[in-house]
Amino acid sequence: MKKLHMNNSGLTRRRLLRSAASAGVVLAAPGLIRGAQAQAGDAIRLGAPFHRTGIGASYGRWYERTANAALKIINEGGGINGLPVEMIVEDDGTDPKRGVEVMEKFAAEHKVDAVFGHLFSHVVAATAPRAGELKMPYFLCSEAHTLASGAFNRYCFQPSITDVKSQVSSMAPWISSNLGKKVTLIYPDFNFGYDHRDNMTAAIKAQGGEIVADIAIPPTETSFTRYMPRIPFNTDVIYHVMVGPAVLTFVKELGEHLGRNRPEIFGFIDSLEAVDMEIPQLEFLEGTYFWEAMPRYAQETQSEADQAFRAAVGVDDRGASLDDPKDISTYAHMFSVWETLFAIKQAMEMADYRGPEQKIAMMEAMESISGFEEGAAFPQGDKIFNGKTHQSFGHQNISQVTEGKLKVVHRTSIEDTLYPDETDYTQMSF
Repeated sequence: MKKLHMNNSGLTRRRLLRSAASAGVVLAAPGLIRGAQAQAGDAIRLGAPFHRTGIGASYGRWYERTANAALKIINEGGGINGLPVEMIVEDDGTDPKRGVEVMEKFAAEHKVDAVFGHLFSHVVAATAPRAGELKMPYFLCSEAHTLASGAFNRYCFQPSITDVKSQVSSMAPWISSNLGKKVTLIYPDFNFGYDHRDNMTAAIKAQGGEIVADIAIPPTETSFTRYMPRIPFNTDVIYHVMVGPAVLTFVKELGEHLGRNRPEIFGFIDSLEAVDMEIPQLEFLEGTYFWEAMPRYAQETQSEADQAFRAAVGVDDRGASLDDPKDISTYAHMFSVWETLFAIKQAMEMADYRGPEQKIAMMEAMESISGFEEGAAFPQGDKIFNGKTHQSFGHQNISQVTEGKLKVVHRTSIEDTLYPDETDYTQMSF
């Protein structure tokens, strides 16, 4: 395997944690804003293009809820450099065209200091080039490999959630060794799905396996029965990742088609984000497996950071809202908004950010960060941040459906998720 090139200095776990701790974020108890008090109207403004409508609406709702919880703690703990932080939300409709328009609105009308929050990759792909043209720092809460592949620009960062290539390459060895080598891929017919198709195909082949079929399904599809006969009989493992409002229908119809004599099933939790695992129609999933970035169900080894995060965003041990047990969160993804806000806070404080004049200094500070330590600000776990590719690398979880709940059976190391650099944004001009 090629050696991964990170920051110029060698990176060990001990150095990662020491570096993150020395520059890390400490959450303060609720209280008044301390330090240099902001004058009237003097604040750090962050644009938040959330998917309030469209196929990503369930994610957008929980992203917004998580962001509000994080900002409450940040502001009660002194804001950023003594300045209060304001969040301005615009609905991008989970639509690429609207995503670009919203980015322009943040720059021209709201005059924000930075933008964060897009998830769906086709919206990100359309918006990132415009962010660069507008010279707007753009912090992604997505998973597309497009950033780390070098397709964007120096204004784009993904400091929290890992990308699909990282996720897939770390889990393919486990899938191949434990479930089988003949894999059928089922994925959404847009950028995010192509990331899964391309990277899983390469990863399975590297394990001596093969993709016996790949089935692309439009994310707006509402019925899936016509796609199921395309699953070959010689399939060892069905690998599925689906998004959109009909994810429950997809999983139910998959179970109805397969019956009792099914192959092994490995899904990305995207296929059931915001869906109750314990409803009767999903009983066939017992014993199957899912990828999770952050486990929805509190585990026996639950960290204090996970406990605090759940309390802050109002989620119980099942990943459901404390206000409504039927309201299931997008727990495997929404942590990225929380962590991204604390990453922005860290970079701004390193640059003594007080306004647009320090934008470049803030981005250079972000590039200099080598990682983040697990804790209240980063509850999902330790991260390595690659300042050249602007991409974060972290642990992945494989969970098995056990008695209607998700139990983690394998957690990758960060080293499992690394791959050789494909770009160096630090060589681009601002």
